[in-house]
Amino acid sequence: MKAKKETPEYTDFAVTARKYKTQLTRKYQNRKMWVNPNPFEIQSFIPGTILQISASEGEVVNEGAPLLILEAMKMQNRIEMPFTARIKKINVQVGDRVPKDTLMIELEAVDPE
Repeated sequence: MKAKKETPEYTDFAVTARKYKTQLTRKYQNRKMWVNPNPFEIQSFIPGTILQISASEGEVVNEGAPLLILEAMKMQNRIEMPFTARIKKINVQVGDRVPKDTLMIELEAVDPE
């Protein structure tokens, strides 16, 4: 029995005001889609081990203050507060091994005084 040939599916794209048609690869179609990061979530950017946590839940932390130390590949990465906010929840503990993109700390807005 002969295999049925698939009809290719073409997608339009434009480069400097010229339109082209191309086929999208299966790898491209199955890729992880980019999502705009939530500024109120601090995630691990590399896999590693939590060595120290310098903040506690409910505490208001100023921009630039240290939050935790994440050790990866024998380097200690100091994770700092991106802006002034309150620590809503800490999802890791000292000694935890975390994979990349793990939600470590959740923040909430602070009312300006």
